[in-house]
Amino acid sequence: MGHHQLDYLDYKILKMIAADARTPFLEVARECNVSGAAIHQRVQKLINLGIIKGSEFTLDSNRIGFETCAYIGVFLQAPGQFKDVIEKLKEIPEVVECHYTTGQYDMFLKIYARNNNHLLQIIHTKLQPLGLARTESIISFKEAFRRQLPIENLVYRESNSTEDEEETGFTISPKPRRRRNRSKEEKGSK
Repeated sequence: MGHHQLDYLDYKILKMIAADARTPFLEVARECNVSGAAIHQRVQKLINLGIIKGSEFTLDSNRIGFETCAYIGVFLQAPGQFKDVIEKLKEIPEVVECHYTTGQYDMFLKIYARNNNHLLQIIHTKLQPLGLARTESIISFKEAFRRQLPIENLVYRESNSTEDEEETGFTISPKPRRRRNRSKEEKGSK
């Protein structure tokens, strides 16, 4: 992983646009006390670094007819299947997430289906033909909550050691200190 130095302004921008990706850059600029061009450049830098992967609208699956959300643990027949299975899973539009995992499953999927019958059809007609050893399904009754990463809880610090950098690939610069305006008397005494 490359080394990236993020500063207080980067984190403030991330916090604002993670809360609402539709926040205009000029509003972010006003809140950050910088120009709109500076925000645009910073956001572009965060995109180029791969920190921001895009922006999207979040759909309510129930309101568009996908009432069943399921998580499926996948057991492969052989370790060499990963690449082929992943490519085939990308062709199934109901599979919205796929994760390599530790533990009992080789992969863990998130799938949306119109209902339980549709889920069964997806499993039998789309997943089983991939040559999987077996699957285990967990149906979600309801999403309790969803959120972005906790940007506001990041600690801004200077680090002389490289332990944090080695772990994350990032250096976190401290929050900038405000300059103290000296009084006329202090200026005159120097």
